[in-house]
Amino acid sequence: MTTQNAINWPERYLPGTGDNFVSNEVIVKGVTVARVWQHLTDTSTWESYYDNVADISFPNGGGPELKEDVVFSFGTFGFPPLDARVVEFRAPAPGTPGRLSWTARQDGTPEERLDVLHAWLVEDLDGGRVRILTQETQIGRPAADLAKQVPNPMLNGHQAWLDGLVSAAA
Repeated sequence: MTTQNAINWPERYLPGTGDNFVSNEVIVKGVTVARVWQHLTDTSTWESYYDNVADISFPNGGGPELKEDVVFSFGTFGFPPLDARVVEFRAPAPGTPGRLSWTARQDGTPEERLDVLHAWLVEDLDGGRVRILTQETQIGRPAADLAKQVPNPMLNGHQAWLDGLVSAAA
């Protein structure tokens, strides 16, 4: 029997309690957890493999590597740059998955406010396979509007991110 790890969810962002939730996963051969983690946590590589991200900056300095409590901002899905903070960062180790989560917010009027938690899990599986899981809970009117669209742009956008990450890590 194979047991796969799950995202660690703060109560505020539990799947199914927000206005939009998406989950994307790939299980692939031909990449290593270390290479996937490198491209996921080094934001200077994001734009080379994912075309739905722009204007990445680190207003308090640091970067381009993500780490615990680092503050950064980025634009995505047509939103103005979102203010983000890494809330979970655990590099992968033998027998332990890599975990990365950040919150991101957009302030403004009630119609513009957005609050999200975007989480990643990267783990080795038997047979030389790597599992990459990304999930996001979004709260706010912009999130509710995205959730009503068919197909859901967030679901497709995150799949493109996963596919690009796998290609970059290969």
